[in-house]
Amino acid sequence: MNAAIPTHEWHFQYPRHPRSVGRARSALLAEVHAWRVPDDITETAVLLLSELMTNACQHARTPPGRDIAARALLRDHTLRVEVSDAGNSLPSPRRTPASPDDERGRGLALVTALADAWDSHPRAHGIGKTVWFELKLRPTPTPAPAPA
Repeated sequence: MNAAIPTHEWHFQYPRHPRSVGRARSALLAEVHAWRVPDDITETAVLLLSELMTNACQHARTPPGRDIAARALLRDHTLRVEVSDAGNSLPSPRRTPASPDDERGRGLALVTALADAWDSHPRAHGIGKTVWFELKLRPTPTPAPAPA
């Protein structure tokens, strides 16, 4: 039988600025450590959050002053991370892989390769979109009772 993992949620707003990527990364790292998420899942989540935040900062064509929302949810052995911005254009992976000399263009390829699932959708109550990914946690087995 699997040990139950409580539900946890983290949410924060960041200005659309390159410094926000590092701030979101640090905040998520601290939060998922507090949730006792395994280190390998934590490292992957922080990397992929960084990619989505970078995309939101660089590609979301929005007026100045619009924030980027970052959210993480741990429930049912799944860590879900979302990044929402005011840009309406949904992301899509490159048709051709980035060459070794390209300085950009690997973000969604990393998300595709490392996440158990990802997608994007228009925001339900407002302008913009949400891009999300999920990482499955390996359930921790319940320890067997000690022999009597």
